[in-house]
Amino acid sequence: MEAKKNILTYEGLRKYEDELHELKVVRRKEVAEKIKEAREQGDLSENAEYDAAKDEQRDIEARIEELEKILKNAEVVVEDEVDLEKINIGCKVTVLDVEFNEECEYKIVGSTEANSLQGKISNESPVGKALIGAKVGDTVTVETPAGACQYKILEIQRSK
Repeated sequence: MEAKKNILTYEGLRKYEDELHELKVVRRKEVAEKIKEAREQGDLSENAEYDAAKDEQRDIEARIEELEKILKNAEVVVEDEVDLEKINIGCKVTVLDVEFNEECEYKIVGSTEANSLQGKISNESPVGKALIGAKVGDTVTVETPAGACQYKILEIQRSK
């Protein structure tokens, strides 16, 4: 079974590479030092600092493994080459929520990078799926648990 491709923008790729570098170069050394100091305190069976450092080390190694897997299967969207005629991954889109007469701005990204609090929605989310392929002036309907929502596409631009 082939691993799922992780679609990333260049910004997302850079963020994950920086985090991986930080974990491997800085955090690993810090935790190794904490473990060394805790060992020097003697009996490890009742040493809370040692246990905490080992837990932190486990978490760091798990995150490193996760990041390496994401990056290994990364497919980077070249945002400068995105077709601005229709919505696709790597676009920033301004839509009008028809029901509330409210403008919203979203950046369409792969599911790995999605963060609704930052306005980054996944191409696999209900809204993302509905928007992909739409053009300025189109109105799309999104089926949500709360009912159908309509968005009119006002603008498509590069996300930079």
